[in-house]
Amino acid sequence: MSRRDETRMSPEELVRYVTERTVITLATLGPNGRPHLTPLWYVPRDLDPDADPPLRLTTWTYGKSQKAVNLRRDPRATLLIESGDSYDQLRGVSMECDVELVTDTDAVAAIGLDLARRYTPEGEVDALRQAVTAQAPKRVGLVCTPTKIVSWDHTKLGAGY
Repeated sequence: MSRRDETRMSPEELVRYVTERTVITLATLGPNGRPHLTPLWYVPRDLDPDADPPLRLTTWTYGKSQKAVNLRRDPRATLLIESGDSYDQLRGVSMECDVELVTDTDAVAAIGLDLARRYTPEGEVDALRQAVTAQAPKRVGLVCTPTKIVSWDHTKLGAGY
């Protein structure tokens, strides 16, 4: 078995890891052809280790942001979720994705509220509802569907690397 095969996450491990983490790095192609990288909060969706793909991710951004402009031009992105401070702790997932831009204000507000539920302490989401709804017309939702997933978990190697 190759080292690559040894570190690959199972579909169950991948879904658990993506659900536990909180920030993705979204890479789109900028107008000059170079990658444009942005950290974003996200909500994992359609979690099913037996499905292909085993999940989708949703997030939102301002409609005039560079990433939104880039995705209107080319709706492909690569997402990275990673962790670990030493080689033996490195874990991560890289996902090449097709990205759907959601412009319906109610649907965008729903994505914003889902983000608020995930990242705001319980009991404070209702206080944000009005602010999220007010921001929705200025934003677009991003639904990221993986077309290729690569994962690694160096904790599986023990000390033998």
